[in-house]
Amino acid sequence: MRLPPFSALVALEAAYRHRSYSRAADELHVTHGAVSQQIRKLEEDLGAALFRREGNGMVPTPTARRLAEHVAEALSILKAGVESARQTLEGPLVVSATAAFASRWLVTRLARLAADTGEADLQLRIEDRKADLRTDGVDIALRFGRGPWADVESIPLLGERLFPVCSPGFLQKHPMKGPADLLTVPLLRHTGVHWAVWFRGMGLEPPAMITGLAFDDTSVMLDAAAQGIGVALAREGLSERDLRDGRLVRPFPGEVEVETGHHVVWRADAPRLARILKVRDWLLAEVGRGADTPQSSSRP
Repeated sequence: MRLPPFSALVALEAAYRHRSYSRAADELHVTHGAVSQQIRKLEEDLGAALFRREGNGMVPTPTARRLAEHVAEALSILKAGVESARQTLEGPLVVSATAAFASRWLVTRLARLAADTGEADLQLRIEDRKADLRTDGVDIALRFGRGPWADVESIPLLGERLFPVCSPGFLQKHPMKGPADLLTVPLLRHTGVHWAVWFRGMGLEPPAMITGLAFDDTSVMLDAAAQGIGVALAREGLSERDLRDGRLVRPFPGEVEVETGHHVVWRADAPRLARILKVRDWLLAEVGRGADTPQSSSRP
Protein backbone atom coordinates (compact mmCIF):
# COMPACT_ATOMS: atom_id res chain seq x y z
CA MET A 1 0.00 0.00 0.00
CA ARG A 2 1.31 3.43 -0.97
CA LEU A 3 1.54 5.91 1.90
CA PRO A 4 0.77 9.60 1.46
CA PRO A 5 3.76 11.99 1.53
CA PHE A 6 5.28 12.34 4.99
CA SER A 7 5.06 16.15 4.80
CA ALA A 8 1.31 15.94 4.25
CA LEU A 9 0.84 13.72 7.30
CA VAL A 10 2.93 16.11 9.42
CA ALA A 11 0.84 19.06 8.19
CA LEU A 12 -2.35 17.20 9.09
CA GLU A 13 -1.15 16.42 12.61
CA ALA A 14 -0.11 20.05 13.25
CA ALA A 15 -3.35 21.45 11.82
CA TYR A 16 -5.37 19.01 13.95
CA ARG A 17 -3.63 20.09 17.16
CA HIS A 18 -3.88 23.80 16.44
CA ARG A 19 -7.29 23.74 14.70
CA SER A 20 -5.69 26.28 12.40
CA TYR A 21 -3.72 26.15 9.16
CA SER A 22 -1.96 29.42 10.04
CA ARG A 23 -0.67 28.23 13.42
CA ALA A 24 0.32 24.89 11.88
CA ALA A 25 2.25 26.80 9.20
CA ASP A 26 4.07 28.85 11.88
CA GLU A 27 5.10 25.69 13.72
CA LEU A 28 6.34 23.99 10.55
CA HIS A 29 8.03 27.17 9.24
CA VAL A 30 6.08 27.12 5.97
CA THR A 31 3.33 29.30 4.50
CA HIS A 32 -0.41 29.03 5.15
CA GLY A 33 -0.84 28.13 1.49
CA ALA A 34 1.67 25.26 1.77
CA VAL A 35 -0.29 23.67 4.63
CA SER A 36 -3.58 24.17 2.82
CA GLN A 37 -2.17 22.55 -0.30
CA GLN A 38 -0.78 19.57 1.67
CA ILE A 39 -4.17 18.99 3.34
CA ARG A 40 -6.00 19.27 0.02
CA LYS A 41 -3.68 16.71 -1.61
CA LEU A 42 -4.14 14.40 1.37
CA GLU A 43 -7.94 14.68 1.07
CA GLU A 44 -7.71 13.80 -2.63
CA ASP A 45 -5.48 10.85 -1.81
CA LEU A 46 -7.83 9.56 0.89
CA GLY A 47 -11.06 10.47 -0.87
CA ALA A 48 -12.44 12.05 2.30
CA ALA A 49 -12.76 15.53 3.80
CA LEU A 50 -10.42 16.24 6.74
CA PHE A 51 -11.42 19.74 7.91
CA ARG A 52 -14.33 22.15 7.60
CA ARG A 53 -14.10 25.83 8.27
CA GLU A 54 -16.07 27.35 11.15
CA GLY A 55 -15.40 31.07 11.50
CA ASN A 56 -11.62 31.53 11.77
CA GLY A 57 -10.98 27.94 12.80
CA MET A 58 -10.66 24.60 11.06
CA VAL A 59 -12.73 21.79 12.59
CA PRO A 60 -11.31 18.28 11.99
CA THR A 61 -13.57 15.50 10.79
CA PRO A 62 -13.59 12.09 12.55
CA THR A 63 -11.32 10.79 9.77
CA ALA A 64 -8.84 13.60 10.42
CA ARG A 65 -8.94 12.95 14.17
CA ARG A 66 -8.21 9.21 13.81
CA LEU A 67 -5.44 9.72 11.27
CA ALA A 68 -3.86 12.60 13.20
CA GLU A 69 -3.73 10.52 16.37
CA HIS A 70 -1.90 7.73 14.51
CA VAL A 71 0.49 10.24 12.96
CA ALA A 72 1.17 11.77 16.40
CA GLU A 73 1.98 8.34 17.81
CA ALA A 74 4.28 7.57 14.88
CA LEU A 75 6.05 10.93 15.25
CA SER A 76 6.59 10.28 18.94
CA ILE A 77 8.22 6.93 18.14
CA LEU A 78 10.37 8.53 15.45
CA LYS A 79 11.50 11.33 17.77
CA ALA A 80 12.45 8.82 20.46
CA GLY A 81 14.39 6.79 17.92
CA VAL A 82 16.25 9.82 16.58
CA GLU A 83 17.10 10.99 20.10
CA SER A 84 18.36 7.53 21.02
CA ALA A 85 20.47 7.40 17.87
CA ARG A 86 21.84 10.87 18.55
CA GLN A 87 22.81 9.96 22.10
CA THR A 88 24.46 6.77 20.87
CA LEU A 89 26.45 8.59 18.21
CA GLU A 90 27.38 11.55 20.39
CA GLY A 91 28.28 9.72 23.60
CA PRO A 92 31.85 9.04 24.70
CA LEU A 93 33.87 6.74 22.46
CA VAL A 94 34.88 3.81 24.66
CA VAL A 95 38.41 2.50 24.10
CA SER A 96 39.53 -0.75 25.74
CA ALA A 97 43.25 -1.30 26.32
CA THR A 98 45.53 -3.30 28.57
CA ALA A 99 47.12 -1.51 31.49
CA ALA A 100 50.61 -1.87 30.03
CA PHE A 101 49.66 -0.56 26.59
CA ALA A 102 47.62 2.31 28.02
CA SER A 103 50.31 3.52 30.43
CA ARG A 104 53.38 2.88 28.27
CA TRP A 105 52.16 3.86 24.80
CA LEU A 106 48.69 5.37 24.63
CA VAL A 107 48.59 7.80 27.54
CA THR A 108 51.51 9.86 26.21
CA ARG A 109 49.57 10.40 22.97
CA LEU A 110 46.07 11.17 24.27
CA ALA A 111 46.40 14.94 23.98
CA ARG A 112 47.61 14.59 20.40
CA LEU A 113 44.79 12.17 19.62
CA ALA A 114 42.16 14.67 20.74
CA ALA A 115 43.82 17.53 18.87
CA ASP A 116 44.35 15.64 15.63
CA THR A 117 40.98 13.89 15.42
CA GLY A 118 38.71 16.29 17.32
CA GLU A 119 37.68 13.26 19.39
CA ALA A 120 37.90 14.73 22.87
CA ASP A 121 35.03 12.69 24.35
CA LEU A 122 36.91 9.45 25.04
CA GLN A 123 36.49 6.91 27.80
CA LEU A 124 39.59 4.79 28.32
CA ARG A 125 38.74 1.43 29.84
CA ILE A 126 41.71 -0.43 31.32
CA GLU A 127 41.26 -4.19 31.29
CA ASP A 128 43.55 -7.13 30.62
CA ARG A 129 40.66 -9.37 29.59
CA LYS A 130 39.38 -9.53 26.03
CA ALA A 131 36.49 -7.07 25.79
CA ASP A 132 33.33 -8.21 23.99
CA LEU A 133 32.54 -5.43 21.52
CA ARG A 134 28.88 -6.45 21.29
CA THR A 135 27.98 -6.67 24.97
CA ASP A 136 30.54 -4.62 26.92
CA GLY A 137 29.82 -1.18 25.49
CA VAL A 138 33.29 -0.95 23.93
CA ASP A 139 33.67 0.84 20.59
CA ILE A 140 37.30 0.09 19.80
CA ALA A 141 39.78 -2.25 21.48
CA LEU A 142 43.56 -2.38 21.50
CA ARG A 143 44.02 -6.10 21.80
CA PHE A 144 47.22 -8.10 22.30
CA GLY A 145 47.67 -11.45 20.62
CA ARG A 146 48.02 -13.07 17.22
CA GLY A 147 44.64 -12.28 15.65
CA PRO A 148 42.40 -12.32 13.80
CA TRP A 149 39.37 -12.74 16.05
CA ALA A 150 35.88 -13.94 15.18
CA ASP A 151 33.04 -11.45 14.58
CA VAL A 152 35.25 -8.35 14.59
CA GLU A 153 37.50 -6.46 12.23
CA SER A 154 41.15 -6.08 13.19
CA ILE A 155 44.37 -4.65 11.85
CA PRO A 156 47.92 -4.99 13.28
CA LEU A 157 49.10 -1.89 15.10
CA LEU A 158 52.40 -2.73 16.75
CA GLY A 159 54.47 -5.77 15.89
CA GLU A 160 56.23 -7.60 18.64
CA ARG A 161 60.02 -7.18 18.79
CA LEU A 162 61.77 -8.34 21.94
CA PHE A 163 65.09 -7.08 23.25
CA PRO A 164 66.88 -6.73 26.61
CA VAL A 165 66.78 -3.45 28.53
CA CYS A 166 68.28 -2.27 31.79
CA SER A 167 69.02 0.96 33.62
CA PRO A 168 72.11 3.01 32.70
CA GLY A 169 73.43 2.43 36.21
CA PHE A 170 72.99 -1.33 35.91
CA LEU A 171 74.87 -1.39 32.62
CA GLN A 172 77.70 0.59 34.20
CA LYS A 173 78.03 -2.02 36.96
CA HIS A 174 77.52 -4.97 34.60
CA PRO A 175 79.08 -4.18 31.21
CA MET A 176 77.54 -6.37 28.50
CA LYS A 177 78.68 -6.70 24.92
CA GLY A 178 76.47 -9.50 23.62
CA PRO A 179 73.73 -12.03 24.35
CA ALA A 180 76.00 -14.46 26.17
CA ASP A 181 76.71 -11.85 28.86
CA LEU A 182 73.09 -12.11 29.98
CA LEU A 183 73.90 -15.50 31.47
CA THR A 184 75.90 -13.74 34.20
CA VAL A 185 73.41 -11.07 35.34
CA PRO A 186 69.98 -11.09 37.07
CA LEU A 187 67.16 -11.48 34.57
CA LEU A 188 63.68 -10.13 35.23
CA ARG A 189 60.97 -12.43 33.90
CA HIS A 190 57.46 -11.84 32.61
CA THR A 191 55.01 -14.70 32.99
CA GLY A 192 53.79 -14.22 29.42
CA VAL A 193 57.10 -13.50 27.63
CA HIS A 194 59.82 -16.09 28.06
CA TRP A 195 63.54 -15.45 27.80
CA ALA A 196 63.94 -18.77 25.99
CA VAL A 197 62.30 -17.23 22.89
CA TRP A 198 64.89 -14.48 22.78
CA PHE A 199 67.91 -16.69 23.48
CA ARG A 200 66.91 -19.10 20.72
CA GLY A 201 66.27 -16.18 18.37
CA MET A 202 69.85 -15.09 19.02
CA GLY A 203 71.13 -18.59 18.23
CA LEU A 204 71.88 -19.48 21.84
CA GLU A 205 70.63 -22.32 23.98
CA PRO A 206 68.64 -20.81 26.84
CA PRO A 207 69.58 -21.63 30.42
CA ALA A 208 67.92 -24.75 31.77
CA MET A 209 66.34 -22.64 34.51
CA ILE A 210 66.02 -18.91 35.01
CA THR A 211 65.25 -17.88 38.57
CA GLY A 212 64.70 -14.51 40.15
CA LEU A 213 61.94 -11.95 40.08
CA ALA A 214 58.92 -12.69 37.88
CA PHE A 215 56.10 -10.29 36.98
CA ASP A 216 52.69 -10.53 35.37
CA ASP A 217 52.59 -6.79 34.61
CA THR A 218 54.88 -5.29 31.98
CA SER A 219 54.84 -1.80 33.48
CA VAL A 220 55.95 -3.01 36.89
CA MET A 221 58.67 -5.15 35.33
CA LEU A 222 60.05 -2.22 33.32
CA ASP A 223 59.92 0.00 36.40
CA ALA A 224 61.92 -2.64 38.26
CA ALA A 225 64.50 -2.68 35.48
CA ALA A 226 64.69 1.13 35.61
CA GLN A 227 65.49 0.81 39.32
CA GLY A 228 68.56 -1.26 38.46
CA ILE A 229 67.26 -4.57 39.75
CA GLY A 230 68.09 -6.55 36.61
CA VAL A 231 67.66 -6.93 32.85
CA ALA A 232 64.14 -7.15 31.46
CA LEU A 233 62.98 -8.55 28.14
CA ALA A 234 61.09 -5.59 26.69
CA ARG A 235 58.51 -5.21 23.97
CA GLU A 236 59.34 -2.51 21.47
CA GLY A 237 56.16 -0.47 21.70
CA LEU A 238 55.85 -0.65 25.47
CA SER A 239 59.42 0.41 26.23
CA GLU A 240 59.81 3.31 23.78
CA ARG A 241 59.04 6.03 26.32
CA ASP A 242 61.57 4.71 28.87
CA LEU A 243 64.23 4.39 26.16
CA ARG A 244 63.50 7.87 24.86
CA ASP A 245 63.68 9.37 28.35
CA GLY A 246 66.87 7.48 29.21
CA ARG A 247 65.41 5.50 32.11
CA LEU A 248 66.26 2.34 30.21
CA VAL A 249 68.91 1.49 27.64
CA ARG A 250 69.52 -1.43 25.32
CA PRO A 251 72.88 -2.89 26.42
CA PHE A 252 73.69 -4.25 22.94
CA PRO A 253 72.01 -4.71 19.55
CA GLY A 254 69.82 -7.70 18.81
CA GLU A 255 66.08 -8.27 18.76
CA VAL A 256 63.70 -11.08 18.01
CA GLU A 257 60.44 -10.63 16.14
CA VAL A 258 57.58 -12.87 17.26
CA GLU A 259 54.04 -13.48 15.98
CA THR A 260 52.12 -11.72 18.74
CA GLY A 261 51.48 -7.99 18.76
CA HIS A 262 48.94 -5.26 19.40
CA HIS A 263 45.95 -4.93 17.09
CA VAL A 264 43.16 -2.38 16.66
CA VAL A 265 39.81 -4.18 16.87
CA TRP A 266 36.33 -2.89 16.01
CA ARG A 267 32.92 -3.98 14.69
CA ALA A 268 32.09 -3.38 11.04
CA ASP A 269 28.46 -2.67 12.02
CA ALA A 270 29.27 -0.38 14.96
CA PRO A 271 26.89 2.62 15.29
CA ARG A 272 29.85 4.99 15.67
CA LEU A 273 31.83 3.49 12.81
CA ALA A 274 32.87 6.84 11.32
CA ARG A 275 34.35 7.96 14.65
CA ILE A 276 35.97 4.57 15.21
CA LEU A 277 37.67 4.58 11.81
CA LYS A 278 38.97 8.09 12.43
CA VAL A 279 40.64 6.95 15.66
CA ARG A 280 41.87 3.73 14.02
CA ASP A 281 43.52 5.64 11.19
CA TRP A 282 45.10 8.04 13.67
CA LEU A 283 46.56 5.16 15.69
CA LEU A 284 48.08 3.63 12.57
CA ALA A 285 49.55 6.98 11.54
CA GLU A 286 50.90 7.49 15.04
CA VAL A 287 52.83 4.23 14.86
CA GLY A 288 54.34 5.44 11.61
CA ARG A 289 55.59 8.66 13.21
CA GLY A 290 56.79 7.04 16.44
CA ALA A 291 60.26 6.18 15.21
CA ASP A 292 62.08 8.44 17.66
CA THR A 293 62.90 5.65 20.13
CA PRO A 294 66.66 5.45 20.76
CA GLN A 295 68.38 2.35 19.46
CA SER A 296 70.80 0.13 21.32
CA SER A 297 73.53 1.58 23.44
CA SER A 298 76.76 -0.16 24.26
CA ARG A 299 77.66 2.47 26.86
CA PRO A 300 75.78 3.57 29.98
